[in-house]
Amino acid sequence: MRISHKRKKEDPKKEYLFNESISFPQVFTLDSNGSSLGILNTADAIRKAREQELDLVVINPKAEPPIAKVMDFGQFRYSQEKEQRIRKAHQHVVDTKVVRMSLRIGKHDIDIRKNQTLKFLNEGDKVKIEIVLRGRENQQGGLAFDQVKNFIADVNTAVVTRFEQAAERQGNKITAIIVKN
Repeated sequence: MRISHKRKKEDPKKEYLFNESISFPQVFTLDSNGSSLGILNTADAIRKAREQELDLVVINPKAEPPIAKVMDFGQFRYSQEKEQRIRKAHQHVVDTKVVRMSLRIGKHDIDIRKNQTLKFLNEGDKVKIEIVLRGRENQQGGLAFDQVKNFIADVNTAVVTRFEQAAERQGNKITAIIVKN
């Protein structure tokens, strides 16, 4: 048995230049309160930051001259990482949930599938409706399309949806993808 060790691609973290890693000859310097100290030589700006027992951090390297601020770099980096974790926790990845049916499905089972579909749509996910045709059912493609249309119309009475992919035949399956409007 072979185990694959694939690494997740990490987002490129924004690296900040601070103190001696700053290679610009001059920087526009802001003090710890955000007020301007003007354009200073980098060595002078670092010395002023050290006098206050703080760091000089470049916050906008693309400006001309680059903008640097006197601040506690450890605290700044911690607040940036905390902000990133909060943003990541609040983001919702849209999944595609599959609801399978057949031509011989009963009314009660359709109601259960409808409730599942409504739950998925309200969570913000896409729903793929799939009818698998077996054996002689392959000749009844028209009935399968009608069943998908009726099911979606039934779902639309509770939640307004739109097609991401209209009902189409793929081999022995009839599929359609809907999302909440």
